[in-house]
Amino acid sequence: MQSGFIAAVSARRIVTLAAALGTAALPASAGAQSETVPPVVGRWDLRVQGTDAVYPSWLEVTVSGNRTLVGRFVGRVGSARPISRVNDSGGTFTFAIPPQWDRDTADLRFEGRLDGDRLAGTITLPSGERDTFTGTRAPALLHAAPTWGAPIALFNGKDLTGWKTEGGTSHWTVVDGVLTSTASGANLVSTRTFGDFKLHVEFRYPKGGNSGVYLRGRHEVQIEDTPKRDFPLPVDIGGVYGFLTPSENAATGPGKWQAYDITLVGRRVTVELNGRTIIVDEIIPGITGGALDSEEGAAGPILLQGDHLPIEYRNIRLTPAK
Repeated sequence: MQSGFIAAVSARRIVTLAAALGTAALPASAGAQSETVPPVVGRWDLRVQGTDAVYPSWLEVTVSGNRTLVGRFVGRVGSARPISRVNDSGGTFTFAIPPQWDRDTADLRFEGRLDGDRLAGTITLPSGERDTFTGTRAPALLHAAPTWGAPIALFNGKDLTGWKTEGGTSHWTVVDGVLTSTASGANLVSTRTFGDFKLHVEFRYPKGGNSGVYLRGRHEVQIEDTPKRDFPLPVDIGGVYGFLTPSENAATGPGKWQAYDITLVGRRVTVELNGRTIIVDEIIPGITGGALDSEEGAAGPILLQGDHLPIEYRNIRLTPAK
């Protein structure tokens, strides 16, 4: 009786492990019917053709239990949103998720189909706009520990040399060695791009302030006048927006100069806020809302968010990997 029970438990463990590892088919010795992991399972970098412009998006599909497909989705703006069920109908994959920051109340509806190792289809927004997309599998970005080069001053303390604006009206100025956006408007993007790096940046926000530092122009580390909570959220200050939750709110509050020290190697990120390590060598799953593009395998710029409220920056230094 005991040996039969152990055999049954072992078979279940094999099935679970195979699903988790994405094994194409389970061995007959598992003592259960073969299970095939659908080819859509994985992470996808999407390029979406909207009515006004091309914009990036991101999709993750995983297996929950034996057969149910679930996932996460990042749209043009906002944070990663959970997908309760991804439907597979003859190779066509569909899901619906409720609106997030949209004014409209309808669901966002997604329909995609695999063509080899590419995903293509349509996204119907809550507004009714119907956008087309193509997708490729997101790269793993398994980078070895780098040798660091010499530090670079990204901001010279005098003017906007080395930076360009993106989207909206620019309100960026330099006053007394401080890089300032005085109102909601354009974001500021470095003209140089980087792969792996260590970044030091100091910032000051007003009461209720909201900004962010985008790593490679794709992954936002949140800056916000976040209230203290017993359990921080991934959208709080210090979080990688919607994905990674800081271990604590280490902010000192509005009107004070604060500092990030961020190390990014491949997808692995460590974040220090005011000398306290709040994210330790965690994997960033994908792009965050507001990313410049979804080309995750490429180098990218540093982006300072200026499209929310007034914000100030200074002492921006980056140490690139050789």
